[in-house]
Amino acid sequence: MQPLPWAEDVSLAGRNTFHVAARAQAMCDVRQLSRIGEAFDLAAMKNLPVLVLGEGSNVLFAGDYPGLVLCITADDCRVLQQDGDSAIIRAEAGMRWNDLVNWTLARGWNGLENMALIPGTVGACPIQNIGAYGVEVAEFIETVEAYHRGTGQVKRLPAADCAFAYRDSRFKQERDTWVILAVEFRLNRTRPLQMAYAGVPEELQAMGIAAPEALHVAEAISRIRTRKLPNPDLLGNAGSFFKNPILPDAQIDALLSAHPQAPVFSAGQVGFRKVSAAWLIEQAGWKGFRDGDAGIAAQHALVLVNHGAASGKQLLQVAEKVIASVAAGF
Repeated sequence: MQPLPWAEDVSLAGRNTFHVAARAQAMCDVRQLSRIGEAFDLAAMKNLPVLVLGEGSNVLFAGDYPGLVLCITADDCRVLQQDGDSAIIRAEAGMRWNDLVNWTLARGWNGLENMALIPGTVGACPIQNIGAYGVEVAEFIETVEAYHRGTGQVKRLPAADCAFAYRDSRFKQERDTWVILAVEFRLNRTRPLQMAYAGVPEELQAMGIAAPEALHVAEAISRIRTRKLPNPDLLGNAGSFFKNPILPDAQIDALLSAHPQAPVFSAGQVGFRKVSAAWLIEQAGWKGFRDGDAGIAAQHALVLVNHGAASGKQLLQVAEKVIASVAAGF
C-alpha cells in the first residue's frame, strides 16, 4: 500500500475561499475513507493537532495552523436503495455540495434544489445544518457516517442522533470528536417544490417558467445567489458570515417597537423568532465598509470580504467590530 500523501509547510491560500495566505505545518489528503485512521495515527506520532478541512468555504484562518490539515478527497456518490419514488443516496465527504445537487436533480430526485450553489463539500453540510431559501439539509439526511477520534471507530448516526438545529448540530458542538466520512440522504421524486421564499417566484417568472420543476428552482436560486453574493474566485469571501439572531419573543417585540420595519421571521420554535442580521448590519452602516483590504461586501451586508491581501486577523477584527456595533445599536 502506498503511503498517504503528506507534505510539510503548506500554503493554505488556495484551500480557503477568503484566499488568506496562512500556512499549515503539515497537510495530508485522504482518498480512501478506510485510511482515515492512518492519518490520525501519523499526526499522533508527530504530536500534531488535526484540523479537518473541506473546501475551505466556511473557515477563516486568523493565523497559521500549527498542526496537520487533513483533507478528505473521497467523492463517490451512488443510490443505495430505491423504493418507488423514494431513494437513499450516499455521497462521500469530499464531493462538492453543488455537484451533489446537480447529480440528484439530473436523476429526477427532488429536495436539494433550494440549496443550489452553496459552496463547500458534502462532509461539511451536516455540521452547521446548511440551509437556504426556506429549506435545511437536516430535512433530507437519513444517516451520517463519521469517524470517532477518541475510539478510532466508524459510527453510523441516524438523523435523530445528530441534534440538528438552526445552523447547528452535534458535529458542530462536538467538533473535536467527529470526522464526517459520508452522508446518506432520503430524496423523493414527488416532493412538492418550495417556491414561496422571497424572490424565487419573481425569478421564475422572469425566466418565463410557468410550470416549474426542481431543475428550474435550482436555476432560479443560482441566478439570485450569483447576483447577491460576490464570486469567491474574484473576491475572497465565505458567503454569509453572520447568523440571523434567534431571540425570545419579548426581545423581538421590543425591537419591533423601536424599529417596526425590522424583518422578522419564524424561528421554528415556540417562544422565539429570528431577525435579519443583514438588516441589522446595514442599519448600523457597515454594508460596503472597507478598511485596507478587509471589509463588508457592497452587494450583501452578511458577507465579509478580502479585497486582496487582508490577513485573517484583519478580517476577524472587522467582523468583531460589526458584532459590537450591532450589539450597541440594537
